[in-house]
Amino acid sequence: MIVTERLILRTPQPADRAALHAMWADPVAMADLGPVNTAEQSDAALARHASYGPDLGFRSVVRRADDAVIGFCGLKIAGDDTPVANDLEAGWMIARAHWRQGYALEAMRAVLDWGWLNTAAARVVAITARRNEKSRAVMQRLGMSHQPALDFVHGKFAPDDPLAAAVIYVLDRHQA
Repeated sequence: MIVTERLILRTPQPADRAALHAMWADPVAMADLGPVNTAEQSDAALARHASYGPDLGFRSVVRRADDAVIGFCGLKIAGDDTPVANDLEAGWMIARAHWRQGYALEAMRAVLDWGWLNTAAARVVAITARRNEKSRAVMQRLGMSHQPALDFVHGKFAPDDPLAAAVIYVLDRHQA
């Protein structure tokens, strides 16, 4: 568990499923990430993150003031289908009702601090669609830098899908 001023980042609990599913089923929230998820796809995502073990994987983002589950964030090993396979990859998503309140930045600063203390990773990467300006802005605020030489067409999308054009941002340990 990671605790910040306003948030608790913890292993997803069964009671979190409804809030996380609603976030992943929101077409506006998913517009720059991919298609909306069914309940089964949401459950599969939770299972996949649980399989990363007790240290890696994404955590539920819980607002301390009222115990509301407002997002999902964490670190995982980047997939083989990316140019940064096996690097430590950061990711986040905050439910639309909680956008523009600094939650993603607060959560990810804490996740990165945890990552530097608990892993030997030389760098942390983040991947998003080129058009995802909101996530790119968070990456920049975290001190990450865009690495155009690593940009790629993501194979999980059709080549003509606007989400296929992916960008990679990097934060080196010595920059953190």
